[in-house]
Amino acid sequence: MITQDFTDKTKELIDNLKGVCASYGLGNDGNEFKIITQVFLYKFMNDKLGYELKQLDPVLKKSENWEQEIAKYTDKQYEMLLLRLSPDSAKLKREHFLSNLHNKQNKEEFAKFFDDTLRDISIFNNDIFSVKTGTGAKIKLFDELSNYITDSSIRDNFCRAIINQLVNFSFEKIFHQKFDFFSTIFEYLIKDYNKDGGGKYAEYYTPHAVAKIMASILVDKPVSNVTCYDPSAGSGTLLMNLAHSIGEDRCTIYSQDISQKSSSMLRLNLILNNLVHSIQNIIQGNTLLTPYHKTDDKLMKFDYIVSNPPFKLDFSDYRNDLDTKQNHNRFFAGIPKIPNKDKDKMAIYLLFIQHIMFSLSEKKGKAAIVVPTGFITAQSGIEKKIREKLIEDKMLRGVVSMPSNIFATTGTNVSVLFLDKANTKGNIVLMDASKLGTTIKDGKNQKTVLSADEENLIINTFKEHKTVENFTVVVSYEQIKEKNYSLSAGQYFDVKIEYTDITAEEFEKKINAYKSNLNSFFDESKKLEKEIKKQIDWLVYEEK
Repeated sequence: MITQDFTDKTKELIDNLKGVCASYGLGNDGNEFKIITQVFLYKFMNDKLGYELKQLDPVLKKSENWEQEIAKYTDKQYEMLLLRLSPDSAKLKREHFLSNLHNKQNKEEFAKFFDDTLRDISIFNNDIFSVKTGTGAKIKLFDELSNYITDSSIRDNFCRAIINQLVNFSFEKIFHQKFDFFSTIFEYLIKDYNKDGGGKYAEYYTPHAVAKIMASILVDKPVSNVTCYDPSAGSGTLLMNLAHSIGEDRCTIYSQDISQKSSSMLRLNLILNNLVHSIQNIIQGNTLLTPYHKTDDKLMKFDYIVSNPPFKLDFSDYRNDLDTKQNHNRFFAGIPKIPNKDKDKMAIYLLFIQHIMFSLSEKKGKAAIVVPTGFITAQSGIEKKIREKLIEDKMLRGVVSMPSNIFATTGTNVSVLFLDKANTKGNIVLMDASKLGTTIKDGKNQKTVLSADEENLIINTFKEHKTVENFTVVVSYEQIKEKNYSLSAGQYFDVKIEYTDITAEEFEKKINAYKSNLNSFFDESKKLEKEIKKQIDWLVYEEK
């Protein structure tokens, strides 16, 4: 009940911040996302610092107002406290505190003071909290938010209104909460800013149920000190679920994504979920053209890879740059050609699948990839070549075909491809989960929602390698070859024919009945032919 109360209060804070933006003309503005998420993050970091300092200093823990109490400390005492914080904690100077901003609201040029404070926090924490670009440039934590208000005369009031929404709320009592709480808050925080249903590069948002299924199936035993990677990370939902299944302190996350907005979302997600140590591995850049993560001069190999890549996208402007001798092994099955029209339908996901296969660590690498269901049965082309290699190299663990509309933003049916370099003996699970779920209305779209029981059914049946009639089949690599490398469960299900024992007399009676029916159909057909011929003759006569 306490958790639900704080969930409601946190959502109320987010709604109130959006209300302030709307009052100052920023409702549905492209910059509203930056303001909401960055102000939310500033408040979170401020309260998290207070929470952690109280664990270090009993005096602060007993005080009614930690910010007022810590103001009495000397600079040296405060500096020593900051040094005792964990390496991945945000560090704030005392002038950065929310209370300092609140107390100085009447300051002349308050908006500039507000922006300067956020800028100084970014600089003070630059080494830990900056996302890098593919060229190595650092993207700072906070922008100068007041500049998004075009009318400079109202910037001070805007910043005051924002600060006044923050002071009556505290995150302090929820820092003991774990993944489920923060994933709910994160979804609510970004829900209005990640609605690009057109399939733009890296703007997909993977439903929590799909992310949970992918992570739960991938992580089938305890592991530690492993690497996790997403080459099209988006907001990081898949990576967060994977890290939670492994244990946030037992894995290191790596990602790359061309979208600046998605990289900002991912950074926020990492901070909320105690994965600050991985922010240095978050890269904003083009994974296919300039993959960043390398060991010496070779692409880095990863223990776990998850991805929901964009399915179709116009990448014609750099398609030929990918077609090089250096990329021959990475894109072994080929690169989609540039069509004369509908360039936005170029199948870019095929490049991501190949990149993931190339990036898996030898012998033990595992991956889960969302693909259009058409991929698993395509009879030719790059799709077929990829499936052939999965079988020939014995690295397929299974496929789960999801219900239609599991993604409300796309009408494409999807399946999840599971790879496992250790699955050399076969025993591959093909699952048709398309009949599960309940259809609900999601805005203008229909969406299929899986219940918790249905999620567990998919996870447990897959993990146990169980054959369930019209649901799952367990096959070998040889069986898949015999079916022309099809990965569709339905093509392996047994066709059941019911037999009924009847006597010779009963058989003859049935045959005679069928003959009688056929004869009556033929007679009826002849009558219709005569009637049609009459009608045609009459029409010809009329025309003459």
